[in-house]
Amino acid sequence: MATRADQIRDALAALAPSHLEVHDESHMHSRGLETHYKAVIVSEAFAGKRAIQRHQLAYRTLGEQMQRIHALALHTFTPEEWAAEARVPDSPTCRGGSKHDRPA
Repeated sequence: MATRADQIRDALAALAPSHLEVHDESHMHSRGLETHYKAVIVSEAFAGKRAIQRHQLAYRTLGEQMQRIHALALHTFTPEEWAAEARVPDSPTCRGGSKHDRPA
């Protein structure tokens, strides 16, 4: 059975990425399993698009899957940007506040 990260990866393949990483970062957060993801997408489909347009394209590509994801950090690059940068910032640690947190 495919994990949600696999499903995200499979859907984002529609963008014909030259580089694609999908990381399940749920262990860093307090909302449970398979809830928080980071995706690094390098695609010609992003050429000439602003960051918000790139994110909207990724969200449309994921379609209904977005309903099952609590958080998705997107890092989108054209191949030229990736060749020059090839670096993605570390994700922040969870600051809590989830309704799933248990009182101390």
